[in-house]
Amino acid sequence: MPFDAIRAVLFDKDGTLFDFSASWSDWAGEMLDALAMGDAQRKARLSEVLRFASGSGFAPDSPVIAGTLEETAALIAPHVPMSAAEVTEFLSQASAQAQMQPVVPLDPLLAQLAARDLLLGVATNADEREAHRHLRAAGILEHFALVLGYDSGYTPKPAPDMLLGFAARMALPPHAVVMVGDSTHDLLAGRAAGMRTVGVLTGLAPYEVLAPHADAVVPDIGHLPEVLGLG
Repeated sequence: MPFDAIRAVLFDKDGTLFDFSASWSDWAGEMLDALAMGDAQRKARLSEVLRFASGSGFAPDSPVIAGTLEETAALIAPHVPMSAAEVTEFLSQASAQAQMQPVVPLDPLLAQLAARDLLLGVATNADEREAHRHLRAAGILEHFALVLGYDSGYTPKPAPDMLLGFAARMALPPHAVVMVGDSTHDLLAGRAAGMRTVGVLTGLAPYEVLAPHADAVVPDIGHLPEVLGLG
C-alpha cells in the first residue's frame, strides 16, 4: 500500500467521522417539516428536490450529501418564501440540533493517530461554524490542527483547493497527506491535490463507486491504523 510517507490525515466530516444516515436523516425530516410550514405539496417538492424520503432518508444521488450549505439553500429557496441567504442561515442554525453519530469511538482512534506524529485535519463542504460545533460536541475538536469548511476561503470539494490549503498551512507536500472520505467529491479532490485517498463506507456511496478513485476502501475509519501500517 502506498502510505509509507504519510505525515497527515485529512478527514471529511459527514459520512466519515459521523455516520451520514444516522446523523442526518431524522434531522432532515424535521427540517423539511419546518420549511414546508404545514404545506404538504411544498414538503413533497422539497423532498423531491433534495432526494429525501421519510423513513428511508437521503437517496445516494442526493445533492445534499456532498454539496455545500449554499448549494442546498439554492435548491430550497425557489420553493419557500425565503431568500437563498435566509435559507442558508436557517440551515446553519438548524444544524446545531442534529445529533452526530460517530462511526467508531473517535477520541481513542484520533489519539492513536496523533501519537504516531500524524497531523490531523478536517476538510468539509459543511460550513466551518457547523464543523467546529459538531467536533466540539463530540469531544474531539482538540485533535485537529486545522478545520476547514466551504466558507473558509477555498473552493469547495471536488476542487482540490481546500486540501492544498491544508497541506500548505501544515508545511507538508500534498503526497504526504491522505484524504479520507465517503464520497467521490472527497476522493476526486484528494487525487487532484496529489494526495493519497481512502474511501469509507459510512456514507451512502457503495464500494464500486468509491474504489476507482481510492487507494483503499475500508468499512470505516477504524481501519485506518491498519491501512497506514501503524499496527
